[in-house]
Amino acid sequence: MTPEYLLPAEWAAQSAIMLTWPHRETDWAEHLEAVDRVYLSISRQVTRFQQLLIVCNSKSHQRVISQKLADAAIDTDHLLFAIAPSNDSWARDHAPLTCIGDKGALLLDFQFNGWGGKYPADLDNRINQNLFHSGLFTDAEYRTVPLVLEGGAVETDGQGTLLATRSSVLTQSRNPQLTTAQVENLLTRQLGLERFLWLNNGHLSGDDTDGHIDTLARFSDPATILYATATPDDPDHQELEAMAAELREFRQRDGTPYRLIPLPPIPPIISEHGDRLPAGYANFLIINGAVLLPVYNIPQDVEAVRRLQESFTEREIIPINCLPLIRQNGSLHCITMQFPQQVTLSPALSD
Repeated sequence: MTPEYLLPAEWAAQSAIMLTWPHRETDWAEHLEAVDRVYLSISRQVTRFQQLLIVCNSKSHQRVISQKLADAAIDTDHLLFAIAPSNDSWARDHAPLTCIGDKGALLLDFQFNGWGGKYPADLDNRINQNLFHSGLFTDAEYRTVPLVLEGGAVETDGQGTLLATRSSVLTQSRNPQLTTAQVENLLTRQLGLERFLWLNNGHLSGDDTDGHIDTLARFSDPATILYATATPDDPDHQELEAMAAELREFRQRDGTPYRLIPLPPIPPIISEHGDRLPAGYANFLIINGAVLLPVYNIPQDVEAVRRLQESFTEREIIPINCLPLIRQNGSLHCITMQFPQQVTLSPALSD
């Protein structure tokens, strides 16, 4: 049966990318200048291909960001602004998931509780309703969903298949009252997903999302999965090898194995406090005509670019230095969210 709405793959045509820009009231305060440079780099590249929605904490915050963009000579023709107070900047996890159907686009507002109650999230959990009720989305429907779910926990082929880790979705800290079957039923009804590839393994040291799939394994097309690896002497090796073994057992709809592409292992990157940071190449962002790849100023970056180019032959691979982002335990995909081309954003209401 064809679902009423379906979550598209990230490589489907897009209208815009959303960023929730960091501010001094977030954990970025002591690194704000460095992280601003990353956001400016992303803004410069995204606006080459499509619209960019920047969610600002306040009107004064918007003025500060606008000046930074102007100083960096970034094209403003494709920029949109909206105001919504925020706890943090991880748009992948608090932004809406957009499904497409015969009636158009549907913005799904899942519940966000700070990755199982680890961090404050009251403001982030209201961002979507604030954006929708501002009139920003001119032709999309909006629905709240009574399920705690982060966008970084969801990976799809656009054909109804979900790839996810059990540890970041089926947890007591997120949905304690729901069984696996009940969660799957909700995901089928809300996102049109009806094939569930659950991973029991997969985690990067320093990650505090309980193993989001967007740090571990990603579709590049319906038949291909790129995945994180580690060298044998790395503490993450056993976990990632177990994940790779599971990926080898997964099958496509026709029963054939997936084409699996290992991403280069990344040597440990340690913070100034002595903690390992969750650097990963799987945290790339697909946009119209390009893929933005997080890199970390290490020799392995070159091979990562090559492997992504082999998978995305029709797209430009654009490296973005994301060392500042991993200081707060995330990377490029984690701070962004795409809107499919069926979503129209109103500049008249967002400038």
